Amino acid sequence: MKNKYDFLFAGVGGQGTILASDILSEVGMRSGYDVKKSEVHGMSQRGGAVESHVRWGEKVYSPLIEEGNTDFLLAFEMLEAARWPHFTAANTVALINRHQIFPPSVNLGQAKYPEENEIESILAGAGAKVVWVDGAAKALELGNAALGGVVLIGALSTYLDEPVEVWEKTIVELVPAKFKELNVQAFRAGRELMQK
Repeated sequence: MKNKYDFLFAGVGGQGTILASDILSEVGMRSGYDVKKSEVHGMSQRGGAVESHVRWGEKVYSPLIEEGNTDFLLAFEMLEAARWPHFTAANTVALINRHQIFPPSVNLGQAKYPEENEIESILAGAGAKVVWVDGAAKALELGNAALGGVVLIGALSTYLDEPVEVWEKTIVELVPAKFKELNVQAFRAGRELMQK
């Protein structure tokens, strides 16, 4: 067991960011870690930014990650990834969902949505290793765009030592009964994307 992991989730309201961080928190507790979690979701019902900090460790004293100490950045939307380089470091893995949600400034023609290489450059400049995940496309392929977050969790799981059975059991217990099988498929799809 590693001493500690710090995970930062960044998304937009309605993307399943909080559910994904709940799954990760539960997996951490079932794996014997002390776990702390914090969420900020102002205006999330109107498509505002959502962030969640999840920390695993032998003993975690604060739910908030210090700047420059994130082990994994999970970005559910591309632009949201570019907002967090100050939390990344040379050992950070940034898993970025290839999904764009234009903010009002872009829709009004007042700003330009950045290209993938621009977002990657921002994070790589801070030392992070950027891994693009086709989570939104895979979720649509499975028939529900809301599954993108669980696809990302599947991708993240390939970097950690926790058994697949723990992840899948946690997912089954946390999602609504009628979506259990679909969420497990999304989790497995995320793992498969990392094997390509």
